[in-house]
Amino acid sequence: MTKDYTWWKDATIYQIWPASYKDSNGDGFGDLQGIISKLDYVKDLGTDVIWLSPMYDSPQDDMGYDISNYQDIYPKYGTMKDMDQLIEGCHSRGIKLILDLVINHTSSEHEWFKESRSSLDNPKRDWYIWKKPKYDADGNRKPPNNWCSYFSGSAWEWDEKTQEYYLRLFAPTQPDLNWENEECRNAIYDTALKFWFEKGIDGFRIDTAGLYSKDQRFLDAPIVVPGNEFQPSYKYSSNGPRIHEFHKEMFSKVTSHYDAMTVGEVGDCSREDALKYVSAKEKEMSMIFLFDIVMLGTTEGDKYNFVGYDLKQFKDAVKNQADFIKGTDAWSTVFIENHDQARSPSRFGNAKTIKSSFKSSKLIALLQATLTGTLFIYQGQEIGMNNLPRSWDIKEYKDIESINAYNEFVAKHNITDKNDPKLIKFMDAVDTVARDHARSPVQWDSTEHGGFTTGDPWMRVNDNYPEINVESQINDANSVLSFYKRALKMRKNHKDLFIYGQFEILDYDNEKVFTYVKEIDGTKAYIVLNFSDETIKFEPLEKNLKLLEANVDNVTENLTPWEGRVYLVE
Repeated sequence: MTKDYTWWKDATIYQIWPASYKDSNGDGFGDLQGIISKLDYVKDLGTDVIWLSPMYDSPQDDMGYDISNYQDIYPKYGTMKDMDQLIEGCHSRGIKLILDLVINHTSSEHEWFKESRSSLDNPKRDWYIWKKPKYDADGNRKPPNNWCSYFSGSAWEWDEKTQEYYLRLFAPTQPDLNWENEECRNAIYDTALKFWFEKGIDGFRIDTAGLYSKDQRFLDAPIVVPGNEFQPSYKYSSNGPRIHEFHKEMFSKVTSHYDAMTVGEVGDCSREDALKYVSAKEKEMSMIFLFDIVMLGTTEGDKYNFVGYDLKQFKDAVKNQADFIKGTDAWSTVFIENHDQARSPSRFGNAKTIKSSFKSSKLIALLQATLTGTLFIYQGQEIGMNNLPRSWDIKEYKDIESINAYNEFVAKHNITDKNDPKLIKFMDAVDTVARDHARSPVQWDSTEHGGFTTGDPWMRVNDNYPEINVESQINDANSVLSFYKRALKMRKNHKDLFIYGQFEILDYDNEKVFTYVKEIDGTKAYIVLNFSDETIKFEPLEKNLKLLEANVDNVTENLTPWEGRVYLVE
């Protein structure tokens, strides 16, 4: 294949969730100065780009994904002066900085929405999506259609003053912008993109990048969750009729004028549709996130109906991601954690003990470091942070998605006893896939609150911070942190092979071991990963192997549980 050494293809990107990274002033919230204090740590890890999750001014109903002002900073995170210092601090270290671009919706506290809801004839009324109610046979007022919110319940919110509903695919305080309105789109481009590009940022992770174009008929969604009044609206709200027109316009008017990367959160779509977003000739986005891996085991339309998965399904998901660029001019992403996903050792490894958790974290590091595409690592992943303890009560959770799902489940099933088997099963799913697992504060040391803050943390720190923290790992050659540094260095030392190479699975039917090769221009790597608790005889499918990296001190004729190896084929 022809290699195009664009900086964002070669990069390893480190995502920072500001609320939970590092608190500099003792108020219990992470902040920009806390991030600035750790820039040398990020650089030393071997990462090239920071993706900063929303730091904009916001009421924080959805952790900053409800933006009230695109051109200001949430006060608990700091000031615009702090933001300028962060940009300069990154660039002076050779680190690029990308921001979260949240433009499917704003906060209901945004001045645009305040105007929009002020009257039926306000000039900005059409900047959001308003519809008249329906009425049933008994005269009861109903939403315009049966679309459900991603955060449970109806996707429509009643506005008493103007007697209409507004669309909000997420929280009631997150009204969807009307991308059909050109004036609205141009205002988005000016305030949310150009403003920050001119400040020197290097690109955007584009939130919900497939949702801007809604089918303007606003038909009822098909029934995919029987028994629920409201249904997932994917058919009419995701990858809609004008979505590519909008992305092409955004690229043409703004992004193309800068040396920028964009990565869109699309989530779920066919290969054919995905290529429309990221084929280089289409001029829309640099790459997209697809959720084949991170959503394994969940049920469509009901994330908390967790049914599990097997290793063959995991292999399929990895293959879909790795094969994305075969025969195309598109580019791919590699990720297994982010702010919306559970911790990878708990989700895909063995986190029953600290020892097994660390070993499976290293196994996952080898997987990620050898896959084709731009690699994304989430804060805390590099030290093997785990999911929150199963013993925690739902009251410890902060995320609107989990809380709403819990309340809806309890009400739907009329549950009054916490020992109800149905609720236990539901909480098992929360324990597996809830977003809060990624949002607990980073564990810097073994002092109170894991060294995240000297105050009262906004969210409880995981109980295992004395065993899992940066300070205990930074000078330990056998730690997860040290292993991630080695794995990232290996990836860059052999970037043609691992970042650009072709991927082929060798043992698809094996239910315990995942073996594949990466190959480019006559150079080949052989990767074998034991995703099981069993010791298995190592029977290589290639000859003349030279060990490049392993997550054990001594390799033998057996693959121990959760052992991974990377070989060069000579």
